[in-house]
Amino acid sequence: MKIEIITIGDEILSGHTVDTNAAFLASSLTDNGFEVSFLSSTGDSIDMMITAFRLALSRAEIIITTGGLGPTDDDITKKAIVKVFKRNLIYHEEILEDIKKRFERRGLEMPAINQNQALLPQGAKIFPNSFGSAVGLCLTENNKTFISLPGVPLEAKQIFNDEVLPFLNNLTQTKSFKIIKLRTTGIIESKLAELIKPKLELTSNVKLAYLPTYGGVDLRIMATGETDEEAEDSALKLKRYLETTVGKYIYGTDNDSLEAVIGQLLIDNDKTLATAESCTGGYLGSLITSIPGASGYFPGGVVTYSNESKQRDINVPLDIIESHGAVSEECAVAMADGCRKKFDTDYALSITGIAGPEGGTDPKPVGTTYIGLASAHNNYARRFNFGN
Repeated sequence: MKIEIITIGDEILSGHTVDTNAAFLASSLTDNGFEVSFLSSTGDSIDMMITAFRLALSRAEIIITTGGLGPTDDDITKKAIVKVFKRNLIYHEEILEDIKKRFERRGLEMPAINQNQALLPQGAKIFPNSFGSAVGLCLTENNKTFISLPGVPLEAKQIFNDEVLPFLNNLTQTKSFKIIKLRTTGIIESKLAELIKPKLELTSNVKLAYLPTYGGVDLRIMATGETDEEAEDSALKLKRYLETTVGKYIYGTDNDSLEAVIGQLLIDNDKTLATAESCTGGYLGSLITSIPGASGYFPGGVVTYSNESKQRDINVPLDIIESHGAVSEECAVAMADGCRKKFDTDYALSITGIAGPEGGTDPKPVGTTYIGLASAHNNYARRFNFGN
């Protein structure tokens, strides 16, 4: 069944509000075996909403909207819904009483305008809202299901998770499905696809998606089947092929993070790590310490932004800076070596680069970065260019 998500609000169209509701709904639906076919947004205009709703009903079986269910004059989603479905708004005393009790619990008097939220489309199924006064709505007609949720993200998420998702599962009787996400780093999307494609064989019940981010490319496998075993077998078959083909770039699965995987490797091998950062200003250390238990393998790091601090704090020789520059392979190696000795760790990572927007040269343009690694056995650095 095709699903369309419509987010409502002038603030979304103007760009003043980031549309997190669409991202949440789409990812949640996908993770639960549904396929979202369309995403759209419309402003706070009855005519615009009517056009958007009718278009969605013409091309999807399930429509989910967020926004426009509040008590103010610009909350007009229900008015558009009743025009599209040719129904009336019906007053619900129990809804009004619930809203009044919410205000009373907070020690507030309910504004008269909130009475509007007790007017609901005729025949609508009501989804309770645990965090706010606007309930979710569901209308079913001509094999189409139209669901409307509040625009406040916390409220939309609660109603979707607690009410809508179970409702959709019962409604659609979705086939069994299995989703596996493989997380890669150190390779760009196009090169990854080039390596995977030659012997890739996908059956009709299996899909492979490439999801690039700044940290790497995720490979998402989604398989369906008549049974859980059938879906899982299909997903695992593709997973094994990917591991054989591009396994050297895969560092984890599902919600694994690179910093957590590295941390676990350090724990498993009883090793420690320190960091010396210039252009990243402590961001690497922040990533490492975002993982619970990092103190077991990360005693600390230094931010050596100036040349003086590189010399003073981690003993980078002045002649290296004068001969090769602070952004150089030699300086990165010296930073890592000095940091490892300072913290007495098994490993140390260093980062030095030209972050810009100024300071670049032809030999070393903005984005030039050297990352150094020191250990008891070997010190080395690699050059990267991350652009602007």
